[in-house]
Amino acid sequence: MTAAGGLSETVADRHPAPRVTPPLPKTALPGPALLLAWYDRHRRVLPWRDGIGPPDPYRVWLSEVMLQQTTVAAVGPRYTRFLARFPDVHALAGADWAEVAAEWAGLGYYARARNLHAGAKALAAQGFPHNVEGLRAIPGIGPYTAAAVAAIAFQEPVVPADGNVERVVARVARVETPLPAAKKRLAELAQGWMAEPAARARPGDFAQALFDLGATLCTPRNPACALCPWRGGCAAQAAGVQTELPRKSAKAARPTRHGTHFLLHDPGGLVLVRRRAEKGLLGGMLEIPGTPWRAEPWGEAEALAHAPVSGLRWRLLAGEARHGFTHFELRMALLSARLTGRPDIPGHAWMDPSVARAAMPSVMHRLLALWDPA
Repeated sequence: MTAAGGLSETVADRHPAPRVTPPLPKTALPGPALLLAWYDRHRRVLPWRDGIGPPDPYRVWLSEVMLQQTTVAAVGPRYTRFLARFPDVHALAGADWAEVAAEWAGLGYYARARNLHAGAKALAAQGFPHNVEGLRAIPGIGPYTAAAVAAIAFQEPVVPADGNVERVVARVARVETPLPAAKKRLAELAQGWMAEPAARARPGDFAQALFDLGATLCTPRNPACALCPWRGGCAAQAAGVQTELPRKSAKAARPTRHGTHFLLHDPGGLVLVRRRAEKGLLGGMLEIPGTPWRAEPWGEAEALAHAPVSGLRWRLLAGEARHGFTHFELRMALLSARLTGRPDIPGHAWMDPSVARAAMPSVMHRLLALWDPA
């Protein structure tokens, strides 16, 4: 009691000390043997992991390219379908680009398909290199994909660092530097596991174990730390900051671009389409004809100057189609008109809408959703 009859109170009681975050530990990553033992029990069943014989480098390469910027759930059925059409690198190399583009439609990030096709032509001629350096020399194969194929297909002692691996490493090593500045450090730390005999003996399994850990337990939100084989050696979990890592630098707002497209159909229901220029965004893909995409909205008169047929009575369809690309947001208006015949328009073709849709990128699907043929 104080002299005034109240409870004794110290300065510390009135002003509690702030929570002290434990200092960053020396970088000591948990051992790979624990992760490999977990992987042997809990590995995901995926179409590109048949477990029969050594991994096929073509299938590994195809799966890794498809999985970039796309979820496993979306890739699974498309991978199986793609493989049925192009079962090996020679089949893919011998296909026309239009065939490849049609099979890739809907998967997004179409530069991947172009790189895949170009790479297949080189690989069909020379075969698959067995190391990262040789794979990097193939057109369209970047550092990550080269490391993934080298590790999984050829057991090279390398660790491919995708988003899942970066997240796992940022947490177990408690790397506070935000992405993307931390990428080099995270890749170096990941590669450090290859100094351990357990990882070096099974590079492909270790890489895939890291992928699975990040995808199933060490997830971006609400990581399942209680089930993690590395929970005892995770520096972020010990400090209670696992949900805060990896940190990310603030993203700049994406600019907006605008376009107007023209849906022209004939009495039989066929629609007019064209193929985009081979180079550039969505290169070689089918599209509904339209204006270029630019920063300023299109006025009616200037947009109509880009119509595939002039002098028609175009009807503006209700709504606006929107699509997000990596570097910009696209907003599109759709004008519709009907012809009494089916003229031959250079650079264009008439197609059944369902066939055209199947060969078009998803941005065109959003446009077609505005169209009501009735």
